[in-house]
Amino acid sequence: MQQWFETPPGKYLLAWERAEFDRAVGDIFGYHALQLGLPDLDTLAANRMPHKWLALGEMPTAEGAVRPDIVTDFSALPFEENSLDLVVLPHSLELNLDPHATLREVERVLVPEGKVVICCLNPASLWGLRQRRAHLYRSLGFGELYLPDAGEFIGYWRLRDWLRLLNFDVESSTFGCYRPALSTEKWLGRFAWMDAVGERSWPIFGAVYFIVAVKRVRGARLIAPAWKKSKRVATAPVPIANRSRKARELTLTE
Repeated sequence: MQQWFETPPGKYLLAWERAEFDRAVGDIFGYHALQLGLPDLDTLAANRMPHKWLALGEMPTAEGAVRPDIVTDFSALPFEENSLDLVVLPHSLELNLDPHATLREVERVLVPEGKVVICCLNPASLWGLRQRRAHLYRSLGFGELYLPDAGEFIGYWRLRDWLRLLNFDVESSTFGCYRPALSTEKWLGRFAWMDAVGERSWPIFGAVYFIVAVKRVRGARLIAPAWKKSKRVATAPVPIANRSRKARELTLTE
């Protein structure tokens, strides 16, 4: 997808995603954050955690490319269980051969109440429709694809089901980029008005969607320290001389 992000629609998508990532991660607190994939976009720029890492599946060979902190398989992250506060997946699931394994690994390394931010292209959009039509034309021997021919695009509701099975609660979700699937900057600019209209009229049909989910640990509760039991103060027996006359008479009678 790196080359596609240099095209006019790619730049338009990347600009929207950069602003959305800044908004999504800016108020997430903790100590350790991890970005998986897409080195050209610093998704953790607005986050204030002291320890942040970029992980890639392989070391880039292009000159001037961003160097990762970690090179690893996304389904086998080199972190202990319950050790990360935030994991960001910018198009990492749809470009992965086994997105289920990647999500399971993210769930493993996140602390309880830790958050995952996921960004994916939406197949139920004008861009997804043009991509499917391009695949059909391509099978007939002509036509070009509009979106990158890499990985498998994941539907919004399908991804929500995966998260629910892994005990994630979706905290928020947003859609963006409602302009038609055009290839030139000039024509994309002419349809800029569709972003505002689409957000109001057909919000779930944006070309890209964001999901912020929280890892829940069912049945877990905080154990508070036990309160100290107050010591009973032993009272000395009252002398018979200080008791009432009736009490003394009862005592003598006994």
